[in-house]
Order: sequence, then C-alpha cells, then structure tokens
Amino acid sequence: MAKISVSRLTKMKQDNQKITCMTAYDASFAAIFDQAGIQVLLVGDSLGMVLQGHDSTLPVTVDDIRYHTAAVVSTAKSAFIIADLPFMSYSTPEMSYENAAILMRAGANMVKMEGGEWLTDSVKGLVERGIPVCGHLGLTPQSVNIFGGYKVQGREEEQANELLNDALLLQEAGIQLLVLECVPVSLADRITAALQIPVIGIGAGCETDGQILVMHDAFGVSAGFCPKFSKNFLLETGDIRQAVTLYIDQVESRQFPSAEHSFY
Repeated sequence: MAKISVSRLTKMKQDNQKITCMTAYDASFAAIFDQAGIQVLLVGDSLGMVLQGHDSTLPVTVDDIRYHTAAVVSTAKSAFIIADLPFMSYSTPEMSYENAAILMRAGANMVKMEGGEWLTDSVKGLVERGIPVCGHLGLTPQSVNIFGGYKVQGREEEQANELLNDALLLQEAGIQLLVLECVPVSLADRITAALQIPVIGIGAGCETDGQILVMHDAFGVSAGFCPKFSKNFLLETGDIRQAVTLYIDQVESRQFPSAEHSFY
C-alpha cells in the first residue's frame, strides 16, 4: 500500500469516507494495524497511563514519545504517523519548534497539540517551518487538573461556541487535522461540518470524519474501567487481527460508535 498522506486524508473527508485511527506504541502492534489498513497511527501520551502505569498523561516526556515513535515507524510503512507533544513541551512557540523537530526526526509525519486559541502562534510557526500539526479540542487530558477530572466538554452553549471558535481559529492558523474528544454529538456534528480539514472523534459520535481509540481500550486490556466511548472488539472476535478488522468495518459502516458510546 502507498504511504498515507494528509492530502489523502483530506480527500477522504471530501468523499465522505471514514478515516480509521488507533494509538500505537511499539513495532509489533504498529505492523498489525498497518497491515490491516488503519490509515492513522497516533503515538499518544496515553502511553503514560497504559504502558507506564501513571494516573494521567502528565509525566510523559518528549524522549518517551521519541522512543515509541521510532519503534512504530520501523514497521508502519503505509499509515500516517502522528506523535503527541506531551505536557509542557510546547508552552512557547520556541519550545514547540524544538520538541516537534525531535519527534519529526524520529519519523513522525505530524505532531499533535492540545489547546485552543492560545496555540495559534505556535501552529503558524510550526507550519511555516515545515511541521504539520494536528489539533486536539474537547477533553484534553493534559488539562485534567483544570477540568477537575475526565469530564465531557461543551455541554453548555457558551463552551460549545468557544470550542467551535477555537477549531476555526486553529484551522486558520494551519492545522491539517483535528482530534475532538468527549463532546456531545450535536457539537461534534457542528464542528465537523464547519471545518474543511478532517475531524477525528473519540467519544464524539459517528458523524465525525473518522474515529480513534486507545488500542488497550479496543482490546479490553486497560487497567481499571473501559471508557463509555470505547468498545472491546477483541471480546467479540477472540483474535487481535480480527478485532482490528472488525473495528475498521464498524467505523466505515457507521456501526461504531453507536448511541451507547456517545454523549448527548
């Protein structure tokens, strides 16, 4: 398969084709996901929770992401690779340039940043320097202490309008993808329709341009509880490769996420 590009992902949005995404942290699973046809792999700072055993993503470092990005890139030959910029690694535009360069040198095709309007200067600077950017709005796990926990965002009209405005400003600044996490379906629909770039949902309903899950949630092996927005695909198949295929099929056919995995 040819290497997935950001222009291919944009064309999929235009053609109303669902984009499938999964987190990946090592060479073995990256190869499985890549061979199954997952279009986007995210080397997420979620590794702090599912691999390192922390109760948040905050302890994750740039070097952690660099290490796991290199591992994923070694076997994922077709998938588009996004690497998270972890907590406090992009507090200023200059920090974002330095740390994004580290992840791009490790093989990432794009970096992801959590936040709204305050990031626009950094996004513009990164894009000017040849570094593609994915935004992340809604429930942004690096801000868990501000939110007071992992809570659905955008249920009130004022906050919903702020999130929509942030999405438009980030698009204007130059992001080429947006992850939208744990927001009501109606808000996800508004944002997806308003943007020209692909919107990837997690806990945002089935009308976004694509879906992403943490791989440990999709296989039912996360420590603690399974989030409402996730589904254990391995439970239905008993085989990892078949579970990945089922995930792809159900995203493309809009069977997942269903109402039980969504917020209203």
